[in-house]
Amino acid sequence: MNSIERVEADTVDLMRGLGRSATLAAKRLARATREEKDTALLGAAASLRAQTDAIVEANAIDVAAAEAAGRPASFIDRLTLTPERVEAMAVGLEAISELDDPIGGLMAEWRRPNKLKIERVRTPLGVIGVIYESRPNVTADAGALCLKAGNASILRGGSESYHSARAIHGCLCEGLRAAELPEAAIQLVPTTDREAVGEMLRGLDGAIDVIVPRGGKSLVGRVQDEARVPVFAHLEGICHVYLDRGADLEEAVPIIVNSKLRRTGICGSAETLLVDAEAPAGHLEAAVAALLEGGCEVRGDEAAMAVDPRVKPASGVDWGTEYLDAIISVKIVDGVDEAIEHIAEHGSSHTDCILTECYGTAAHFVARVDSAIVLHNASTQFADGGEFGMGAEIGIATGKMHARGPVGVEQLTSFKYIVRGAGQIRPN
Repeated sequence: MNSIERVEADTVDLMRGLGRSATLAAKRLARATREEKDTALLGAAASLRAQTDAIVEANAIDVAAAEAAGRPASFIDRLTLTPERVEAMAVGLEAISELDDPIGGLMAEWRRPNKLKIERVRTPLGVIGVIYESRPNVTADAGALCLKAGNASILRGGSESYHSARAIHGCLCEGLRAAELPEAAIQLVPTTDREAVGEMLRGLDGAIDVIVPRGGKSLVGRVQDEARVPVFAHLEGICHVYLDRGADLEEAVPIIVNSKLRRTGICGSAETLLVDAEAPAGHLEAAVAALLEGGCEVRGDEAAMAVDPRVKPASGVDWGTEYLDAIISVKIVDGVDEAIEHIAEHGSSHTDCILTECYGTAAHFVARVDSAIVLHNASTQFADGGEFGMGAEIGIATGKMHARGPVGVEQLTSFKYIVRGAGQIRPN
């Protein structure tokens, strides 16, 4: 066996060992009380605060390496941790601890004519594999959400955030120890070998029940193509804002700017602005000027280019591009139905928004746009589990099976049926 084969064999053994440990931990977590899980979460939050300086120092190593590698500014922004962002992670863990324990929760109940009582109750999924890239905060969010839902997790962060993730994971483990829960309940893959991802996608000999990818198109595409277990994911966040003829311009322009520029590198950032051709005079001009003055590059069709010489020509590729940068495409459409058609053709079923004071038009839009999240008169950057009151999210799912939209605690559960009888037998 040559050295490369030896490394690959070592990785396979390592990953399968993580899978066995996670399976055992999942059995313990399925019986864990709310008090135990919340103690672990609060302990981890306290450890994050106590270790803030160490976490920021570890993150600085990752950021320096990314800058040396010439990574773009949007990537660096996603990677960077500050004391404020560490505090936000701690607050997120506390928010998750305050959520109701979903396990054992009654989802539905009914009684049959034969007096059988049937209940549907929430249960853990088991072991969740999370594969992510440059967002070190995912380590905390994913581990905490899986724990609250009674699941063990195996976290595989990208090599670019390796030092940051290790520092954060240490805080999660401190919380688990405080609650006397197994540390294998939240495991961080201790290698940057890409074969570790392949092993997770193959399921670790049946140990992994669900995979959640969090990252760019290439990562998510690979996971969706190769995974042998169910996947909760979105491939791209091509999000639209439609400025209708019935919009209140004073309200609409700040929403457009926020949707694009608050944070350009997140999946809920707007990538295309659609403007009704019948919008009152000045609406298109005001929206385009606000974006340009905010530092955004605007690429538009002929009508958009005509209102400001700084607008660059858009190509056909632009309508289906997730920029993740301060760039937006602008297109004039013939009313709400053409906007809906454009979104259906070029969107990614992630998040889309209509700006209008006409509630009939809004009702038509939200009913016809088949995306995981559809907003009316609000920024697309609210596409976030924390903003939905979920405490945090493990990702956004755009599929239609099991989980859709922000994947929070409830979406990380399955269910079982409990049937209560009083001696009933089924007749021949």
